[in-house]
Amino acid sequence: MADPNGFVKYRREEPKKKSKEDRLASWGEVYADVEPGERNEAVRTQASRCMDCGIPFCHSGGSGCPLGNLIPEWNDLVRRGDWAAASDRLHATNNFPEFTGKLCPAPCEAGCVLSISAASGGAVAIKRVEQTIADQSWEQGYVQPHAAEVSSGQRVAVVGSGPAGLAAAQQLTRAGHEVTVFERDDRLGGLLRYGIPEFKMEKKVLDRRLAQLRKEGTRFVTGCEVGVDLTVEDLRARYDAVVLAVGALRGRDDTTTEGRGLAGIHLAMEHLVPANKFVEGDGPPSVDAGGKHVVIIGGGDTGADSYGTATRQGALSVTQLDQYPIPPSTRDDERSPWPTWPYILRTYPAHEEAGERKFAVAVKRFVDDGAGHVKAVELQQVRVVKDPETGRREVVPTSDEVEVLPADLVLLAIGFEGVEEMPLLEGLGLSLTRRGTLSCGADWQTSSPGVFVCGDAHRGASLVVWAIAEGRSVANAVDAFLTGASDLPAPVHPTALPLAVV
Repeated sequence: MADPNGFVKYRREEPKKKSKEDRLASWGEVYADVEPGERNEAVRTQASRCMDCGIPFCHSGGSGCPLGNLIPEWNDLVRRGDWAAASDRLHATNNFPEFTGKLCPAPCEAGCVLSISAASGGAVAIKRVEQTIADQSWEQGYVQPHAAEVSSGQRVAVVGSGPAGLAAAQQLTRAGHEVTVFERDDRLGGLLRYGIPEFKMEKKVLDRRLAQLRKEGTRFVTGCEVGVDLTVEDLRARYDAVVLAVGALRGRDDTTTEGRGLAGIHLAMEHLVPANKFVEGDGPPSVDAGGKHVVIIGGGDTGADSYGTATRQGALSVTQLDQYPIPPSTRDDERSPWPTWPYILRTYPAHEEAGERKFAVAVKRFVDDGAGHVKAVELQQVRVVKDPETGRREVVPTSDEVEVLPADLVLLAIGFEGVEEMPLLEGLGLSLTRRGTLSCGADWQTSSPGVFVCGDAHRGASLVVWAIAEGRSVANAVDAFLTGASDLPAPVHPTALPLAVV
């Protein structure tokens, strides 16, 4: 059983980071290198804070982990130093715990009973424990290929190699199906490869997991856009089922602000993708913040990723703009009561390194340098008004005063509008919903027979943990479609909503 006094004896502690100077001097991950023994002892202490609650909201009740991770179980196994068993329990529900351990915002911690009151010392450091189990699993050789013993004789195509596609592929390969993953980019991983900066997750972490999938029998084809390089007719003729895990990469643009057409204004992904390719060794990026004043519009994860990338590229200044007022530092029980995802100020490691953030502001105009390139932005103080009937939001100026910021490079990180238009969808006879996603039935099957959908393509831009959960669930549906029944886990239903994170 858990230590009932663990949270009384110990306070929550965060992992140590490298110095700001060291972080800005390299693209490597921001956390300091610690000897495994020292790391494990510190994490065993953190795991001992888990109370093994009667109702573990961290992984149940619609407020915690979509994967249904058995968090109290592996917390206690870590407390007792049984890393092998902890690895088994963690991998039983999560194909890629090193991805979620590094990238997930941890709705499980928001649902932790210890997060109800600050007096308890804060939520259990679940994400840190998960990441350490994953690290220990690789270091001790607990992670091994699990090839199927019997082949089903059925062939499945997975389109897209992001976390949803990879999770679906691994589950289906282990069920005995012959799985081929198609990726239109030159390298595998989707946004894990080209959307997530190296300082958040080094790509060697992705590559070692891909090596495991290959050894299990999953096949990969890169540089292939299905619907163009491989026709829909050939796809349907060669495969018994198709899984669409194509993401929701259509970036939201600002089409109304004066001066949007000036050179030097880009969607954030136009900055992040070439920056990640540069780190991969592909040469100088096409959009580089070096020696420039950078303004990032949007206060979310993508904005923070661009922020940290710009500082590492040598930007003269970085300013991130958010149209909403600065959130409170602690949970507001009326606005976001426990165990829901709290509306609080979230400071990423990139924000600690350089630059500044401005809240309750919006761009009034992009200023031309006289040669068709942006040189500044004009800002106004604003508030966001929501129509109670339609739910539509309107940004309203609260002052006539205008602040001018120098801006040689402006990055729009204001979200995603859904799945990109592509010949594959037209060839399959599929159309997008009003939300820009692909709909499906209770069996994850689209209106095109034998074609399934999962991840961001189904739910819109979301979290890595939801992508993995949907990939695992669609694998169950495909397996049942091909064989009549399935023993594969299905952690979420197609209609499941992310109740903890909005």
